Formats: sequence, C-alpha cells, structure tokens
Amino acid sequence: MKHILQAGAALALILAVPALAQEKTIRIGVLTDMSGPYADVGGAGSTLAAELAVEDSGIKARGWTVSVVSADHQNKVDVASNVTREWFDQGKADVIVDTLNSGVALAVSQIVKEKNKVLLNSGAASSDLTGKSCSPNTIAWTYDTFSQANGTGRALTKAGGDSWYFITADYAFGKALERDTTAVVTANGGKVLGDTMAPLNNADFSSQLLQAQASKAKVIGLANAGADSVNSIKQAAEFGITQSGQKLAALLIFISDVHALGLKAAQGLEFTETYYWDVNDQTRAFADRFSKRSKNAAKPTMVQAGVYSSLRHYLKAVEAGAPVADGAGVVARMKSLPTDDQAFGKGSIREDGRKIHPAYLLQVKKPEESKYPWDYARIVATIPAEEAFRPLSQSECPLVKK
Repeated sequence: MKHILQAGAALALILAVPALAQEKTIRIGVLTDMSGPYADVGGAGSTLAAELAVEDSGIKARGWTVSVVSADHQNKVDVASNVTREWFDQGKADVIVDTLNSGVALAVSQIVKEKNKVLLNSGAASSDLTGKSCSPNTIAWTYDTFSQANGTGRALTKAGGDSWYFITADYAFGKALERDTTAVVTANGGKVLGDTMAPLNNADFSSQLLQAQASKAKVIGLANAGADSVNSIKQAAEFGITQSGQKLAALLIFISDVHALGLKAAQGLEFTETYYWDVNDQTRAFADRFSKRSKNAAKPTMVQAGVYSSLRHYLKAVEAGAPVADGAGVVARMKSLPTDDQAFGKGSIREDGRKIHPAYLLQVKKPEESKYPWDYARIVATIPAEEAFRPLSQSECPLVKK
C-alpha cells in the first residue's frame, strides 16, 4: 500500500510539471491596422513595441515562454472578430494589444470578456470603452476622445475659437470624438454650427471642406485620424482655408502625421498627446531604442508607446502572481499596482479601466525651429493626470461604485 501511495504521489508530481510549465506561458496578439489609414500610427511599429516590452521586462530570463503574433484587422469589425476568436480558440493569444479602431475595439472587448482574456487597448479612441461599454477585462491605456477634446478643444475655444464646424470620420471613433469635443466647446461658452461626415480612408475632402468653409465657423474640427487627417489638412491648405482666417483643429493627430505632412504644411497646428518622444530623458531613451529598429528610423507614436507601456505593466502583474488564464484577475491585479515605465512614467489605473497620466498640448514648430530629426513640436501646456480624462463622477461605467 505504501508503494502504491508513493507511486501515486510520484505520478501526481510528474503530471503537475507540464501544468506548471503551461502556467509560465504568455501569448500576445497585436491586432492592428497594417495596411490602411492608421498603419503608420500602429501597424508594424506596434508589433515592434510589443517585442521591446517583452525584451525590456527580462521575463524570458526568468523562465517564461512569451510569444508575439500580429494580424491586420483591415479596419473591419468582422475581420477583427474572426481573428480574435481564432487566436483564442487555437491558443495563440492570452492578451490582445493595440486594436487601433474604435469599432474594432468595442467588438473585441466583448469577445475578450466572453473568453475571460485581456484587452490592452492603446489605439482605439472611443471613451465608451471606459464608459457605458467598460469591461472588467479591458484597459484603455493611452488616450481617448475625452482627453483629446479636453486638450485641443478646450484650448482653442478659450483662445477665442468659440464657433465650430466638424468634419467627422463616419464610424464610432469620429462620432465619439465629435460628441466629446462638442461637450467641451459648449461648456466653455462656444457653439457648434454644424458637421459633415466623411468615410474612413477618404481620398477627397473637397465637399466636406467647402461646407466647413461656407459655415464661417472660426474653427474647423477634424474628428478623424491617420491618413484621413493628413489628407484633410493638405486639402484645406489648397483651399486656402487657414489663410482666410479659419483655424484647423486636428483633434487626433500623431507625430507620424506631422512627419507625413512636413513642417511647412503642419506648422502652427496644435494637438494633444499623452506621449511625445522628446519630453524628458526617459521618453527619449525609449524612443531611441525604438527608432533604431523601426522603419525609416521613425520615433514611436503615442499608440506604439502605449502598446509598450501596457504590456510592461501586464507582464509585471503576471509575474506578481496574477494567473494568465484568468483575464479579469490579471486586469484586477494591474489596477492594484502603480504603473511606471520609460514611455509614460508613473501613473495608475482606475476602476473603470482608464489608465491615468498627464496629457500634453503641443504645437508644431516652424521648419527653421526644428534642430534635429523628429524635432517637430513644443509643449504649450501640460494637463495634469487628474484633469486629462473624464472624472469618475461623470462615468457611465457599471464597474464604478456610485
């Protein structure tokens, strides 16, 4: 009997070894736009950021097996949903990062909750992800439509831009950005004269720009992003809109967009970011490592920096004991730990899943003011972390205790 018990104990130990080994496996899925209007904002750079996060964490040296896969969601909800389910069902992902499209992120967030995995959203902007559509399995890391509206929208309205007309991307992101900016404009004494929608990945903004010009609004709010922002800004210059006295508000523009526009075309634009590569020694150190391995030596966008930062924190939570198989448990552990990394510095994660950190109101430099590569902007104002995002008292998230 004694021998049988010893054999049984030995067998149990042998069977436990693969289980323990399995527990030290992490699979990361980078779901992003690889070929569309946001490819430079996320794309291959988001995959690189994920790889850097794993390398900088040192987790592999401590016995963990970590893999990174990536896919192009093509800015289509059905494609993104299919990829997400395939990754989960085939054991290719425990955590999904980036998403970079609000419609995609809202759909993926629901699947992640259903499968009890983790979504670290860095690219999608809709504030609904931490509002009415919040989830115990999702963290919105980098920015959102409220932070963008609160930064650029408030600054321009207070500076005298008290009448607005919007050119808006016709899907969840654009509508949320217009909604949140409208709230900020009206709260600061301004008014909205109208809006016009434009399809995603639009090549010709002439119709929308002519309507905006005819509105006589002091500010034309561009509630779009990526290549759509670049195209609309270039075409606005061709129409002589800013020369006639109207001001363009690029409500979501990235450093990659400024690079694509060039300083001559972009000079003077004000925009809001939560990560700018040239803020301090820490942000520069991360950007330098990123650019050495990136296409065309590009500096990271705030979306790519958010992928890096969110994964660093995720890996810390897992190493602190949060079980990979319990997505909601990992997110809860992430919320309990203070955040700190080279890209975003110190911060915290609220109960609604909103990562909190400062935002920066930036202004694009004149060509002659740029002193070195990617020296494109100056900081006009720093918005403190507690003011940059929607207050919890205004939250529609059911996770928030009232």
